[in-house]
Amino acid sequence: MTKKPVRIRSGKIGLREIASAAGVSVATVSRVLNGSNRVDADLQHNVLKAAARLGVDLSQRNKTKALAFLLSNRTVMHSFHSRILLGAEACCAERGWDMVFLSFAYSRHVSWKDLHLPKAVQYRDVVRALILAGSTSTNLLELLNNKGITHVVFGNNVLGEHQGLNTDAVFCDDIQGSQEMTRHLIGLGHRHIWFVGNTRLPWFARCYKGYSRAMVQAGLTPQQSSIDSEDDNESGYLGAKSIFSRNEQVTAIFAGNDQAAHGVYKGIRDSGLRIPHDISVVGCDDTIGALLYPRLTTIREFPEQIGKRMVDMILNRIADPVLGPQQATIPTELIMRDSCRSLTTSADSVADDSMARIAIS
Repeated sequence: MTKKPVRIRSGKIGLREIASAAGVSVATVSRVLNGSNRVDADLQHNVLKAAARLGVDLSQRNKTKALAFLLSNRTVMHSFHSRILLGAEACCAERGWDMVFLSFAYSRHVSWKDLHLPKAVQYRDVVRALILAGSTSTNLLELLNNKGITHVVFGNNVLGEHQGLNTDAVFCDDIQGSQEMTRHLIGLGHRHIWFVGNTRLPWFARCYKGYSRAMVQAGLTPQQSSIDSEDDNESGYLGAKSIFSRNEQVTAIFAGNDQAAHGVYKGIRDSGLRIPHDISVVGCDDTIGALLYPRLTTIREFPEQIGKRMVDMILNRIADPVLGPQQATIPTELIMRDSCRSLTTSADSVADDSMARIAIS
């Protein structure tokens, strides 16, 4: 059935006229204008077609060309996130967009309805969309989706299950990287490999998943020393000390990130042991690995590329609001340095790793 022409009052065409032409609410038109992916695809098409019939290009209605980098629940910017910001800023500059930095502390244990966004985010004439870094909880994603605020999230650091939220996300492939790193240690002859890090946090949990997968595939038992601490350095130090205090068999420690590896280094030295002669150590993210002594073998995650990809993704969303949920994964690279030794060629190693039991007096 052909739709009847919509009578438009003289003067500037606004959201009300577009909503009337499309047979939807003004709020729906507003969500489409702001690139929300919470609007049904058919409704989005109807709104865009109605706007086109009225001679309105919705992509040009909002002239704001600024994105906000929202760092959640971090009192001090982690070097990894600062490098994501650098990559995002560089991409914005290339595309003619500005970048605003905002920090946001909130509880993950409250309803999304009880969260209060920074004022700059609430005004669409200040920022057009959000890049979410730091520790992002699902209640924040629910809030942004319900408010129709365009956003993209660094998926590795989302706390809680978020697959059903249809959120644009960029990941780094730390699960695969951790699996490859564990295989590297196994290839060096290590069998008693422990994982250290707070696996209640998603970035550690993902690394543990890759580590555990490789251990099981090799017929080995995954072992973890998880300390419930938000301080990565502390979780590494206490995790290592806990292994030694229990007189566990260990020849290598996989720290869930470089900061945790820094803590592991201190725990090893405080226990009178040497790296890598007594214990081999590997990390993940390559933020400070080159600065440690000995230099840390680790997994490089390319945070600048993550930032650039997040900006590309969010500008795609702004240009075409009817896109389906976007996801991208950035590969990782193993960086071999000085913190590991081979047991397969060591004259003092034995077949059953009986020398791997470290006794701390």
